[in-house]
Amino acid sequence: MLKLFSLTLLMLASNVLAKTIVVTSDQNLQSILSQAVSGDLVQLTEGTYKGNFVITQSITLKASDKNSAPVIVDAQGKGSALTLEHSNITISGLTIKNWGDDLTEQNAGIYSEKKSTNITLNNNNLAGDGFGIWLQKSQQVKIHHNKIRGNLNLRSADRGNGIQLSSVQHAHVYNNDVAKVRDGIYIIASQHNLIEQNTMHQLRYGIHYMYSHDNKVKNNSAYNTRAGYALMSSRRLEISGNKTRDSEDYGFLLNFITASTFTNNIVQNVWTKPENKVMGREGKGLFVYNSGYNTISGNLIDTAEIGIHLTAGSEKTKVYGNSFINNPIQVKYVVNREEEWSKDGKGNFWSNYLGWDLDNNGSGDTPFEPNDSIDKIIWQYPEAKVLLDSPAILLLRFVQKQFPVLKPTGVKDSFPLIQQPQRYQPEVKVIL
Repeated sequence: MLKLFSLTLLMLASNVLAKTIVVTSDQNLQSILSQAVSGDLVQLTEGTYKGNFVITQSITLKASDKNSAPVIVDAQGKGSALTLEHSNITISGLTIKNWGDDLTEQNAGIYSEKKSTNITLNNNNLAGDGFGIWLQKSQQVKIHHNKIRGNLNLRSADRGNGIQLSSVQHAHVYNNDVAKVRDGIYIIASQHNLIEQNTMHQLRYGIHYMYSHDNKVKNNSAYNTRAGYALMSSRRLEISGNKTRDSEDYGFLLNFITASTFTNNIVQNVWTKPENKVMGREGKGLFVYNSGYNTISGNLIDTAEIGIHLTAGSEKTKVYGNSFINNPIQVKYVVNREEEWSKDGKGNFWSNYLGWDLDNNGSGDTPFEPNDSIDKIIWQYPEAKVLLDSPAILLLRFVQKQFPVLKPTGVKDSFPLIQQPQRYQPEVKVIL
């Protein structure tokens, strides 16, 4: 009881001492930050503040509301621009640029590796070579309405990620625009986070997950990437309402993902560029590798070289209510037993399904089986593609249809949808 009373008195004293400090660019900003006390509001007037600044108290550092020109923090090409070493810190309204490019040293525009709570980063404009925002060991984080840009003159592997969260819990990352970095948002060893309504483009992966559980990824948009979303070694993810277009390798890459749901996402135009074509490299709308016990439903996969590719033991996956449209290969899946892709009489919509619905129940009268033994031969021996239109191949496929006993086991949709399901429209809301 005495300890709680003492803590309360300390907090009250801190609030009494807290003040607003207005800083101009000709002053020593680091000296002012070092002398600030918890609760202070440090307002920067327009101008350029050169150096690498460290914040050691619970303060708010923001651009003055009276500014007509940007407030620039220039790290002069080395180290991190702002390093946070305390909890309850807010950084707002700053233009941060020119921090270092040493990824081993984790150079970043805004950097924190100390255990902390209540970090808010909002309405900042960051541009540099290393990481944009790097937070580690933090809880109760808000990162929103920031614009982050990397350097396309560097190789992808030499750029930092836009937003990197490591061992972070209860973070809300929303309404950020990230481009020209390596990965837009990179989450590792982090739990109970919500990533929503961000836009990522001109990078390797839009959102990249590693060893993270119980996270939600909702209503984000990625375009001009190698993979819109790369999700690896994680479980209990809720991935819904996201969009990805114009990816070269994958719309969604699922590697060792379990007990997760992928619903109402849109994947469009996943196609490997001709100059990058090599044997076995094809654009995949959904690539599911060594992942099981997941649900894939209500998604649209439109114009990918392969609509969905499952491999390496990706079983016990529920697939229903999806739309597979204009994909030259709808499904690539080698399996030794039949996999039913429908639930409670509801299958998927396939743009190349040629069956009828004579009883008008919304499902085709004959099942849809996307693969046959010829497909499997082509997967094993890609050079055999030149024979696809030969009379011998056409005859083999005809014989398989006439004598189903000769068909190999594989994916079967017993209730293919005749009409494309109505598209899910994510809730439009403004997040402040």
